[in-house]
This record gives sequence, structure tokens and C-alpha cells, in this order.
Amino acid sequence: MESSSPATVSAGHGPGPAPADLLRRLRARGAGDPVTHVERVPARAGVPAPWPSWAPAELRAAFTRRGVVAPWQHQAQAATLAYDGDHVVVATGTASGKSLAYQLPALATVLADPRATVLYLAPTKALAADQLRAVAALELEGVRPACYDGDTPRAEREWIRRHSRFVLTNPDMLHHGILPGHAQWSGFLRRLAYVVIDECHTYRGVFGSHVAHVLRRLRRQCARFGATPVFVLASATSGDPATAAGRLTGLPVTAVTEDASPRGGVTFALWEPPLLPPESGSAPPDSSSVPGQAAGDRSSAPAPGQAAGDHDDLRQVRRSALRETADLLADTVAEGVRTLAFVRSRKGAEVVAANARRSLDDAVPGLGDRVAAYRGGYLREERRELERALLHGDLLGLASTNALELGVDLVGLDAVLICGYPGTRASLWQQAGRAGRSGQEALAVLVARDDPLDTYLVHHPEAIFGAPVEATVLDPANRYVLAPQLACAAVEAPLTPADLVLFGDGAKEAVDELVAAGALRQRPTGWYWRHRERPEVDLRGEGGAPVCVVESATGRLLGTVDGGSSHFLLHPGAVYLHQGVSYVVDELDLADGCALVHVEEPDWSTHARDVTDLSVVSVRSYVDAGPVGMFLGEVDVTSQVVSYQRRRIATGEVIDTRPLDLPARELRTVAVWFTLSPQSLALAGVQSADVPGALHAAEHAAIGLLPLMATCDRWDIGGLSTAVHADTEAPTVFVYDGHPGGAGFAERAYGTASAWLRATRDAIAECGCETGCPSCVQSPKCGNGNNPLSKPDAIRVLDVVLANLPE
Repeated sequence: MESSSPATVSAGHGPGPAPADLLRRLRARGAGDPVTHVERVPARAGVPAPWPSWAPAELRAAFTRRGVVAPWQHQAQAATLAYDGDHVVVATGTASGKSLAYQLPALATVLADPRATVLYLAPTKALAADQLRAVAALELEGVRPACYDGDTPRAEREWIRRHSRFVLTNPDMLHHGILPGHAQWSGFLRRLAYVVIDECHTYRGVFGSHVAHVLRRLRRQCARFGATPVFVLASATSGDPATAAGRLTGLPVTAVTEDASPRGGVTFALWEPPLLPPESGSAPPDSSSVPGQAAGDRSSAPAPGQAAGDHDDLRQVRRSALRETADLLADTVAEGVRTLAFVRSRKGAEVVAANARRSLDDAVPGLGDRVAAYRGGYLREERRELERALLHGDLLGLASTNALELGVDLVGLDAVLICGYPGTRASLWQQAGRAGRSGQEALAVLVARDDPLDTYLVHHPEAIFGAPVEATVLDPANRYVLAPQLACAAVEAPLTPADLVLFGDGAKEAVDELVAAGALRQRPTGWYWRHRERPEVDLRGEGGAPVCVVESATGRLLGTVDGGSSHFLLHPGAVYLHQGVSYVVDELDLADGCALVHVEEPDWSTHARDVTDLSVVSVRSYVDAGPVGMFLGEVDVTSQVVSYQRRRIATGEVIDTRPLDLPARELRTVAVWFTLSPQSLALAGVQSADVPGALHAAEHAAIGLLPLMATCDRWDIGGLSTAVHADTEAPTVFVYDGHPGGAGFAERAYGTASAWLRATRDAIAECGCETGCPSCVQSPKCGNGNNPLSKPDAIRVLDVVLANLPE
């Protein structure tokens, strides 16, 4: 692997250089200037407010001991709304003190009423553990805060149910543990005064739709016990937070959006890795784009008898964003700068940490020990130790997935490196805001991947710095979410007509389907669950239960991989990384949810390949634009991982392609697609033989640019293109949601089709390559090995669409 030793090395103690100076040093370390834009986000003074009159002196004193002399204006406003009984969402910037906005009314109520309880929900265990530390540090008598999640020892669970008055958990535990055991939780739920939903902007797509119904199930159980808790939500800055929070909770919600907190200045750089020299040939694809996060951009299946992957390899034009980020992380750590590097995939986080450690150890033996990786799938003890080491300064650098994007209070970070656009502007600002706490100046660097969207953004900074943050997209009426959630609710208590109103549009139809399927039985008093076992419902839509990764020789559990990714990451022969140690998979047992691995350091990496087929089920809406048609509807997608490539780490050379025998997966979802008449393509100069390559290139680029319009990223969506599709009988490009029943992204694409495809066309046309590259039309996830592709003809295809499609 490439690495560059840091030019200078400090001991890693004391303050590092100022952000502007640090950026200057980083820019000067290689030939040419990789920075395409520097945005200066100015510092801002805070606007304090007096403590609300209802806040007890004991609570004010506790906050003062923790350094909070007075609340900021938005904190006091949101807290007072909640204390007065209004459901409220506070949607302000990172590090704006949203925690105080819900801690103040909740703890004031707990202190005033010795029976009142509070339920706090976080999307990650790390955030819940961090909030537990914050509440416990206030040392308030009688609150007894406690985390109740999958890591909680069973011996402690009964005590928490009986005695804790401030329970911190996550939607998964609420769904799998608390609500099914509502009888054991009856005392807690009967006295429930507040439900706090932290980082609520993360509840989007299918996950958000599931959580919306889990919250309705919670409200239903509380009502049965006579409680009507106030909901207080905290969100990163987002578009229309009141509507999104209302859709999530099913309640009218007031938004507080004026951020009155002080903020240190941020130097925000857009960084494009340098072009590779021509003699370097092909380099390994950027494994920050590891397949398997969701259904990916896949073109039509290969011709009969042709194995997936029997095509030219993806040629990389620029240096890998992973390697660039690893070098930047090593350089900042060498300067004594406490740095967090966000990497999009688990494998990518491991690679960045390993390369940075190697570079630092080459310069100063032992300095690499101050860099580590952090990601989901680690055991609880590993996660807590890494969080502690970063908080206490034992670690100077951490390469993390978005597991640390959310509000964990990482005080004292100086710099954030973002390896690849995280999919939404909300996530980008959330990650950038991890540095610069306590008002100090900070540096944020977005390192562009060789990808159409990343390339577009680093050359169009106005799309980042001048655009509003996206609205959160979720659809509680998704019948693939609604029916299973109603089944869960029926297990907890028989459904009544009043419950159907609570669960909203489509609930009656979903109940009728469950009755017809034999899952529910209708009685005069309601609908009853008929089976002994509970329904299996996966909130996060990850394709099944997690798969355990076990070391064959010792039986040691290394970690877990979500079921949806296991076919890609844990197939027999796959290389699996864990804390810098390389393992090779011996066996994947999907029935038992276990992968057996052994330690090995091969000089090759593995890349799974798959094939996809798609059929149209129904059309919801369409636009007839003469030779062009734009459609929204339901589709069935069948995909199967059929082989994997082994590639030399040093050169990216494909060693071989090996077959796999894994089961196919079927997905009914929502898609947007457009068709063109063959005549319109011929008039535009697209030859018949070039139509497949033109559509394929347009599909890749359209998938890459959709995150500009919807709160998704490339891994949430998939695609397929074909010169003649059996259902449309025309040249067609499909883009579909990678989740059962859809996640709202295809609808967003359909509603903004002209703007979406205009940006796609511009990204292709403005790319400096001649024939197409990862910066415009190549995809790291293509099941057809990025063949065929025609960049010039993709522009012609999109010109035809845009010329006919109404704005």
C-alpha cells in the first residue's frame, strides 16, 4: 500500500498549529494543490437567556457546577415549550447544546414529582452511553439514570425496570425488549412524563418509517396505562423539522430552529486527490466503496453464459480517497492535532487506520499506537475503551464510520477529515461539527472520492455552502413497514378501531391483509394475533439478523456484520479486517448466522460481484413527454452475488474471478424510471450499438447525483439499464430504493426529475476525462464491471430527456 511518512513529528502534546496554518502545511506536502475551495465559516457569539423560573435551584446549581452558567436562548425556548406540555423539536447546529434543551424540563419534572420517569432514545449505543455520563455527572438525587440496551447485563435489567427514573435506550431495544415486555415495564410507563428522541434526523427511509410506528406503539401502551408523555426531539439542522418530527411521532410538533449558541470559526477545505501518473496503470478501486451496504448501482445482467466480472476492471484516475485520508490523518497526528477521520465503510475505516499507523511508525516507532479504527460490529468493551482513549487524549487519531457522527461529546478535537461525501449535507455538517468544541477554531476537510457526486461537489462549492439542508424523508404508510408493525402491536395488545387511527393511512388495509393471511383473527373486541411466536421485524432493513464473525482456531468472537452485507463481506474466501488484523473467511453459515475466519495477510483484496434482474409490478404516476416517459411505480428486483475477484493490493491487478454459490435475494420496492424512443436516440446521434453503454453511463451518474436531491446516499439506492426492457419495450433506465417497499427516495427523484437529471448531465459534461471515469460515469459497485459505458452518448441521452421533460 502507498504511504507517505509525515514530514514533521511532534510529541502529540499541547495545542497544535492553527487550522489555517495546518491546512497550509497539508497543501504543501505534495506536487500541485489538491484544494479546490476553502470556505471560512465565521465564529459566532452566543445569545444567553435567564434560567426559566420553573427550573429548581438544585438543578440550576448542578448545571452551574458542570460549567453551564446560563442557557442559550434556543435552549430556554425549547425547554419552556416542553415544560408547558408542547411537543417540540430543537433543530440547531452541532455542539449547540441541544442536550440541555431536553435535560432541563425532563430533570426539573423528575425532581418535582418523585414518581415521574423519562425515556431517552438514541440511534446508537455510543450516544446513549455518552448521555448517561452527562446525566450521571449532574449527581441529582433520586434520578438514577441507566442504560438499557443489548449490552446491559441481565443481572442489572430488573433493577433498571424497577428503580431507574431516566432510562436511556435505542429504538431497537424499545421494539424488541421494552414494548413486548410492557407488563414488566408498566410502573415505568404509567409514570412516563417525557420521551426524548435524540438525533431524530437519522430516522429516515425505511428505518425512520419503522421507528415512527415503534413510537406509535409506545404511545398506545402509555395510553393504556393512563400516561400521555411529552415528546422532545433533537435534530441536526434540517429542512422543515416540524413536519418531519410530526410524521415521526404522529403528533403536532413545534420547531425551534434559531441557533443562539456560540461557535468557533471553521476552516472548511474541499480536497481533490491528485491524478495518478499515466505509467501507474490501474490502481485498486477505492475500498471506501465496499459493496453490500444496500442494493447498489447495478446494470442489467450479463449476456447468457457470461459470468459477472468478466470485464475490464474499474480504472481509477485519481489517487484513492482512502490513501489520501490516511496520509492526512498521519500528518495531523504527527503535528499533535487531535483528529477524527470519517470513512464511509467499516473496511475503509480499518484501511485508513492501518495505513496511518504504518506511516507514523515509519517516522517515529510507536507513534502509530496513537491511531485506531472505530466502527460498528466491535464488541462493547472495545468501543468503550476507544471512546475513553479518545476523550482522555491517549489516542490522537481515530478513523471511524458514521458511528461517531452523532452527538457523542468528543471535547477537544481540532480537525475532522471526511473521506467521501457522506450522502447528505446534514451528515456533512454533523461530521464537520465534531471538531471545534468549546468555541475553539477547527479544521474540516472533505476528501473527494473518485465518484460523480464528490467530483461535482468539490468543483461546485455552492452546492454545499450555499444550499439548504435536506428535509428528512420517511413514509410511515409504507405497507411493507406498516403491516409488520401492526402485527407487533397486536401481539402487545389486541388492535382496536381507535388504534387504526393512531397508525394512520393504510392501517385498515394492512389489517385486512393480515387477516386474509391468517396472522390476525377478528373478534368483536378487536383483532388478535393468532400465532404463538412474535413476528420477526428488522427495524433497520439490513436484511436479517447479524452474522457473527468467529476465529476458527480459538472460537473467539471478533464482531458482527449485518445480514444484508454478509453475502458481500463474509463470502467464502473474503478478506475481513478487524483492528488492523487481516482474516480470510473459511465458511459462511447463513442458517446459523456465523462466519468462520482465520488470520492471514494475503497480498490481495476481495471484491464481490453480483447480477440483477428487474420487473415492473405497477405504475403509480407517469409523465408522457413525447419521445420520453418518466414513471414512478413498484418493481421486483432479484439480485445474487455470483462471484468475487481477487486483486493485487499493490497494483489492483485482477488475479482471478472465483464463482460463489449464494442464494438469490428478492426485493419489492419503489423505482423511478425513464424511457426513450429509439428514434429520438438515433436523431441525437446515438448509434444502435452504443445505446447500452449510453444508458449504463447515464444510470451510474444519475445514481451518484441523486443524494443532491434526497436524504439518501449511493448505498441506499440501486439501478438497472437496458436497451430494450421486457416491460417497457423501450430503452430504459431504472433507479430504485434498496429497501423493501421503498424508502421515499425514488418519489423524491420523480418529483425533482428535471433538476436531478440536469445536475447529472452537467457532472458528466464537466468531467475532464475523455471516455469516462469514476468521477463521472463509472461506479465502484457495478455488477457488470463498468462495461459497456459511453460517456459522450450518456450526455446525448440526458439531453434528449431534458429537452422533452417539463420543468
